[in-house]
Amino acid sequence: MKGDAVAVGVEGGGAMEENGEGRVALDDLRSRMAEFARERDWDQFHSPRNLLLALVGEVGELSEIFQWKGEVPKGLPDWDEKEKEHLGEELSDVLLYLVRLSDICGVDLGEAVLRKLELNARKYPVSRCKGSSKKHTHYGASSNGSDL
Repeated sequence: MKGDAVAVGVEGGGAMEENGEGRVALDDLRSRMAEFARERDWDQFHSPRNLLLALVGEVGELSEIFQWKGEVPKGLPDWDEKEKEHLGEELSDVLLYLVRLSDICGVDLGEAVLRKLELNARKYPVSRCKGSSKKHTHYGASSNGSDL
């Protein structure tokens, strides 16, 4: 909600809109990333391919954090603050490249996510899937008539 927005400082100047619950909207991230690239004349480098490769590189850096840790419990109770901060930085890199890629490709990420959640709800109905980790193909054709 714009009325409940608070400014959050962002390195490089300016501020981002944050709703009253401490969350930043995808559209705010999208516009901020576009501005960030435009100010540096980086649009010339932000082709879908280049952004995808950068995203994959960041996912690799994220995976390195977990690479030799074995199973990690939810909440990361054994991690120190420095490790959690590093994790947050790498998760942020992944999100920022994903948001930028979707923008450059003309995909409204928020709408796409909501459609995908609805599709997944049809593919994995609670009545058939609760407590199961099986792939949707185990349950047969989805309710929209396709076997995704």
